[in-house]
Amino acid sequence: MTRLAAGVSGSAFALVLLVGEMSAATLPVDLSRYRDFHFGMNLPAVAKQTGVSLSEAKVIHSRPALIQELAWRPQSLGWSSRTEPVQEVVFSFYNGELFQIAVTYDRNETEGLTNDDIVATFSATYGMAVKPPAPLKPLEGPFGDQQEVLARWQDPQHRLDLLRSSYGPTFRLIGVLSSLDAQAQSAILEAKRLDEQEAPQRDAARLASEEEAAKVRDEKARLVNKPNFRP
Repeated sequence: MTRLAAGVSGSAFALVLLVGEMSAATLPVDLSRYRDFHFGMNLPAVAKQTGVSLSEAKVIHSRPALIQELAWRPQSLGWSSRTEPVQEVVFSFYNGELFQIAVTYDRNETEGLTNDDIVATFSATYGMAVKPPAPLKPLEGPFGDQQEVLARWQDPQHRLDLLRSSYGPTFRLIGVLSSLDAQAQSAILEAKRLDEQEAPQRDAARLASEEEAAKVRDEKARLVNKPNFRP
């Protein structure tokens, strides 16, 4: 049984406990990071922390802004009996700054868990979740699958979306730094526009290069075969 402090009545003590519980429930949560990674980190820092070589970073677009991705597959937790539920984390960078973290969870580790189970687990870390309005059409996943947004955590600078993919099913957490994400998405759209605009010119250059390479191969073969050919 809990012993009351001297001079504190039972009703007053209960009020103290209630205020404490309310304060804990309303404490601000930190949406600026996932585990030990925080938005705004530079690519070398993320590569060092994950142990992934910088050479593994992929350039997605180089203009009008540099968009890069670094994929990380966490290892099991050493000698611990716990398993690592994360299958893969993809870090996305806008001009070298981390603006998006996409986490895909291992289906074997989430098998049997309901949507409510998953949302409750994340809410223990990120606070009360909200379910955003249903989109007009399902979101498209990285493999053409359909994704449903189960819950969202948001503050003025950050947004975390918990998604359930129709493939598997698989759960994913997508976190963004809102200001950089807006700039990155604008740059990605512009890069795609430029790619489409320049596609005919690139195709023509590629065909010309292939034709030139074929001519060089034929000439080399001619120089070898002509002196040795006999009817």
